[in-house]
Amino acid sequence: MAGGETTVTVKGNGKGGRNQELALSAVEVLAGLENIMFISIATDGEDGPTDAAGAVVTGESYQRGKRLGMEINNYKLNNDAYHFFNQLDDLIKTSPTGTNVNDLIFCFAF
Repeated sequence: MAGGETTVTVKGNGKGGRNQELALSAVEVLAGLENIMFISIATDGEDGPTDAAGAVVTGESYQRGKRLGMEINNYKLNNDAYHFFNQLDDLIKTSPTGTNVNDLIFCFAF
């Protein structure tokens, strides 16, 4: 478990926020690993200019994307984490919470 706010160097014109970008970076790292989950979420319920607080990644996320014809590098180069996770139905949507304590990152095996 970790807390804090990451920074993102935006080079593309996609959609997402720092938590979704962090999660997108974990997709290839966790690819093929069993029983692992990575979650990055904003406590205020809003990650960048999106309706999502963050996203969840498992060891199956990469292959699930491939089966849908999604090339992860295109999403990474375009800073388009929102659309990657939206297609996988792996965005975390809580609605605005009215509190901005921190960003939270969880990685655990189950």
